Amino acid sequence: MQVEQVAAEGLLRQFRVVVPAAEIEDRLTSRLEELRARVRVPGFRPGKVPLKLLRVQYGRGILGEILEQAVDEGTRKAIGEHELKPALRPKVEITSFDEGKDLEFALQIEVLPEVPAVDLKAIEITRPVARADDRMVEEALERLARAHQKFRAPSEPRPAQEGDRVTIDFEGRIEGRPFEGGSGKDLALVLGAGGIVPGFAEQLVGVRAGEKRTIAVTFPEDWRDPALRGKSATFAVEVKAVEEPQPIVVDDAFAREMGAEDLSDLRKKLRERIEADLKAASRLKAKRRLLDRLARDYVFPVPKGMVDLEFEAIWEQVTREMKEHGLSFESEGKSEEEAKAEYRAIAERRVRLGLLLSDIGTKHGIKVESHELQQALLAHAQRFPGREREVVEYYRSNAAALDALRAPLFEDKVVDFILQLARVTDVVVTPEELAREDEEEQAPAEAASAAGG
Repeated sequence: MQVEQVAAEGLLRQFRVVVPAAEIEDRLTSRLEELRARVRVPGFRPGKVPLKLLRVQYGRGILGEILEQAVDEGTRKAIGEHELKPALRPKVEITSFDEGKDLEFALQIEVLPEVPAVDLKAIEITRPVARADDRMVEEALERLARAHQKFRAPSEPRPAQEGDRVTIDFEGRIEGRPFEGGSGKDLALVLGAGGIVPGFAEQLVGVRAGEKRTIAVTFPEDWRDPALRGKSATFAVEVKAVEEPQPIVVDDAFAREMGAEDLSDLRKKLRERIEADLKAASRLKAKRRLLDRLARDYVFPVPKGMVDLEFEAIWEQVTREMKEHGLSFESEGKSEEEAKAEYRAIAERRVRLGLLLSDIGTKHGIKVESHELQQALLAHAQRFPGREREVVEYYRSNAAALDALRAPLFEDKVVDFILQLARVTDVVVTPEELAREDEEEQAPAEAASAAGG
């Protein structure tokens, strides 16, 4: 077998591999000899079947296996002799082969780049931090109490008014035909609270329990279901109950209903939850700034094949979401080509940062422990109530899926490791400023994760 490198440009290596016809014939004869020792053919004693007969019956299939094996061996030889680190599976193209002649194939291997060393202690970023204040705790307490507002039928039946809760059965039609999601039973609506088609709840003001009413609405142009946008619908509504809100009393009894010991303990728990949310937002901000700094300061070639795969995944998600929301590139103020260029830049950034973080993690022995992966898997499975066992079994039997679950865990561990060594200066901001900053940094190029997650 002859392996010759014919080109080396950037990260791409190209080889010409030739397997002599005699070598292929020797392998074929050897395999047929092995087969003759165990195959049984009527009219011939065991081990005495003519090789010509076996070649006719089994030669084509065996030859295919030999060629596949030869390609694998040639690929391994090219990689081993040149000490290559392939970024992706090599591309193979058979350029010449006929039975009885040499096998010749072209081999393209894209290699991983040399990742520059990063002086972690020289990295400087600022990290916005915010603290929970009494106002935030009281607002959270108020929202919690409002979410658990109690309702009761009025002592004297009366028409529904703003703030009341009505329970209804409804059936919607568009152009006289029912539509998906347009019907339901025992739907509880608080009049004036929103959360349904604009104009629907307003037409329920004044209804009484037991009343039937027909409601006409037009779905907004930005409605979440593109199939319903701008369409007019009528709903046959039956009012099953009208209830008025009860006074909200935030006291120790309410706190115990929420699982706390008393009101003071509930406020403490709410403060801890808010602090945890603010800490998570602060960490996310620091992570984005760190990734931005790494992407800016460490620019090196990345494998085109890896960028292509990342771009395809991003583009598939983008186009699917745009279709679901009825959007177009023109409505976003850009052409499709401009959008592709933008998302390809994001794909390249992700690949480069992924390689950089992987190199840092490897050099410092950072690993995702089995118990950490197990915890992440269980947490993910809990997002599918009733199917937890099925989800867990799927991941445990699918190495690629498990790797996809491991990747963001590894990324976060590497990021946390870097943040411990980097020069991070905390800057105190208000919770509103922290939230506003996060919203401002949702631009695709800035929020792109190194692992693509």
